[in-house]
Amino acid sequence: MTSLKIHTIETAPEDSKPFLEYSQKANGMIPGLHGVLAGSPGLLEAYQTIHKLFTESSFDNDELTVVWQTINVEHACHYCVPAHTGIAKMMKVDEAITEALRNQTPLENSKLEALRTMTLNLVRNRGQVNAAELETFYAAGYEERQVLDIILGISQKVISNYTNHIANTPVDAPFEKFAWSKEYQKV
Repeated sequence: MTSLKIHTIETAPEDSKPFLEYSQKANGMIPGLHGVLAGSPGLLEAYQTIHKLFTESSFDNDELTVVWQTINVEHACHYCVPAHTGIAKMMKVDEAITEALRNQTPLENSKLEALRTMTLNLVRNRGQVNAAELETFYAAGYEERQVLDIILGISQKVISNYTNHIANTPVDAPFEKFAWSKEYQKV
């Protein structure tokens, strides 16, 4: 049961309708998350804009997946982990990467593991990272731009993960086979 309405094009606020129409065209359906976000036209527009900007960032498909899925798992998002598992398959990301991220095990590729670690550091410490952590990240082959691009990805995932927690958004049918859960303890 959701605690926030999942809108359709017909039920959405007028200002959300063009964004839902875009979702329908781009995805062949309106993802449940987009239907929930439609309750706030500005939030749906921000999500779609940040998604576009992040996919056009300095990261390749493997790196995009590492950032997205690291955040999804850390935030224990029941909706986004399965969705990004399916999206990673569509993006032809190595299944070993996706499984390691879902299971919170180190990645075999040291550069991708450095990206995962920096993403976790930024999320867990709310952006407070030290010089040694940055140097380790840079030594793996990344630059300042990638630190900033991770923050862009975090921005997108905060919108989706937090919304899904409140809405308890049902996993979309195409991604149900990738169901995932994590025991989450509130501090």
